Amino acid sequence: MTVLGTPLTRDAVRMLLLGSGELGKEVAIEAQRLGVEVVAVDRYAHAPAHQVAHRSYVIDMRDPQAVRDVITREQPDFVVPEIEAIATETLMEIENEGLSEVIPTARGAFLTMNREGIRRLAAEELRLPTSRYAFAGSLEELKEAASVTGFPCVVKPVMSSSGKGQSVSTNEAELASAWREAQKKGRVAVERVIVESFIEFQYEITLLTVRASGPGGTIETHFCEPIGHRQERGDYVESWQPQPMSEKALYRAREMAEKITTALGGRGIFGCEFFVNDDQVWFSEVSPRPHDTGLVTLATQYQSEFELHVRAILGLPVSTAMLHPGASAVIYGQRDAAGVRYGALDAALRVPGTKLRLFGKPEAFMRRRMGVALAMAGDIDTARRRAQECAAQVAVLAPRDPS
Repeated sequence: MTVLGTPLTRDAVRMLLLGSGELGKEVAIEAQRLGVEVVAVDRYAHAPAHQVAHRSYVIDMRDPQAVRDVITREQPDFVVPEIEAIATETLMEIENEGLSEVIPTARGAFLTMNREGIRRLAAEELRLPTSRYAFAGSLEELKEAASVTGFPCVVKPVMSSSGKGQSVSTNEAELASAWREAQKKGRVAVERVIVESFIEFQYEITLLTVRASGPGGTIETHFCEPIGHRQERGDYVESWQPQPMSEKALYRAREMAEKITTALGGRGIFGCEFFVNDDQVWFSEVSPRPHDTGLVTLATQYQSEFELHVRAILGLPVSTAMLHPGASAVIYGQRDAAGVRYGALDAALRVPGTKLRLFGKPEAFMRRRMGVALAMAGDIDTARRRAQECAAQVAVLAPRDPS
């Protein structure tokens, strides 16, 4: 039986977020709706989840002592990692010492925060179909790895998210720039890269997979309807749900998602990514937390991915029921400035069936995700058009002149 207390009292159930971006903000809001006391941690001040949490901290989450200090001080019931660049070895120590429960598990967080760990688990232990791949820790090793995968190949830092540091090389001469890009935009300095053969696929999906408590304390696996998405420069720019796919392909994706999430263990939502070509399915990545492409579930599902995550963490029943088709479209910063303003919101929200989420990030960059437009419709094509039109209407304005 789940018992929840009152925030800011002795009996409060406390959740500590390691990472406080837009996804963490939605998790914090859903947790607070159930009376959970939320502590938000990030590397910079006034991050989105900081703005809605009971307390917030700014630390270097790659620093083992800093992570241990904030967990020891707050003594949370649950530690919820929301980004890759975290001292995951410390989380394993914390869990082993019984100081807190790490979501989904400390081992799960450790493996998925590094593409090398999760790819070896998926391909070498679970035998899931993937692209050809190799790892490299230097430019020379990268050249050797590319000779294994062939060209074109995709080069990614082993620790990064949202396509940061990712590039495609069509020949050996382009590998040097790919190596520099990975080193420049990876989560840690001088890190390894994964080199993958290029798969010819029709589309890619995110299959949100939930591990939640069932009757008698058993863990059950639930699947959301598949989410299609489009990327530019390795970063998602729009998503829609449901993505049409064959029954055989959906069965294979669900089968692989259940295998990888069962191997990782614990409770919570996982964003499992797959490449699909007709009935063929290849495993790509898995994240043990809400996924950026899953922002569309704020418009499509009875319980969004964020509510599902919180309910699963707390041991509450979940429902992955979908209400109607929908889509999301990213709103970029469009300028480099702190404290930007947003205009033409009235015009944006006159697009039928739309909603807006502005994340409140303190500083904008040209390609930084500052918000998302959400749209509902009777079919995904209409929803995509509505989301794109709504997002295009939003104007990101410079701060007012203080004079």
